[in-house]
Amino acid sequence: MITAEIPVRRHTQPGALPVLGRKAFVEQVMGLPISIHVRATEPTSPDIAAAADRAFAHLRLADRIFSTWRSDSDLLRLQHGELAVDDAHPWLAEVVELCLEAEERTDGLFRAWRSRESGRPVFDPTGLVKGWAVVGAAAHLETVPDIAWCLGAGGDIAVGVGRGMHDVDPVWRIGIEDPRDRRQVTDVVTLSRGGIATSGAAARGAHVSDPRTGRGIDRAGSVTVTGPDLMWADVWATAAWVDPTEAARLLASRDPAFRLLTH
Repeated sequence: MITAEIPVRRHTQPGALPVLGRKAFVEQVMGLPISIHVRATEPTSPDIAAAADRAFAHLRLADRIFSTWRSDSDLLRLQHGELAVDDAHPWLAEVVELCLEAEERTDGLFRAWRSRESGRPVFDPTGLVKGWAVVGAAAHLETVPDIAWCLGAGGDIAVGVGRGMHDVDPVWRIGIEDPRDRRQVTDVVTLSRGGIATSGAAARGAHVSDPRTGRGIDRAGSVTVTGPDLMWADVWATAAWVDPTEAARLLASRDPAFRLLTH
């Protein structure tokens, strides 16, 4: 849930704060509705609509490459031996390196490799790639002058500003769904720049597996991580759902700019 935002000037300067109107764009990508909310003095500007189109195109390309449902995705074709690594989109190699870094940073609480029933390992970057793709899509919004934006994809939300808005903080109020009653909000986080990611079993069941045991995690509650980068917030949220205590310890020492909330 995203509610109204309050513009706040970052530095003390004379003059009135800008009056910002709102424009929203929504498309179905990656099997879920993805929304872009923009605050700007001219929210109907063609430049904003064009940037939103580019952001959605970026996400559609990421889906074509990394989907675990589309038989023509680079990821599945690679897994099935239908595509050579050298012929895959270069984004695939980039995500592999990021997944290795995430595994090292979280001491293996995040892991993008799982075993099939045959015991053969398979690469599944689902826990990282959505946040990574949203950050890449948001880069198209950052080039537009005088806007604040919020890009939401399920439990992953990135917010920021475009060129010329760096002395103003439009504060987005983001409601966190109550995992025990999804009709309710359990907490509200305010964010001006960066990302927020939530992990749990309420919406999708035991879709996150503990890499130490291979078993899916199906318990009550949820975890949320906020910080300067959505992709790493998403990684840490997955790690914290696996082991909240150990993830909190690692997060405090390795990524102190991020904050962990449990619900």
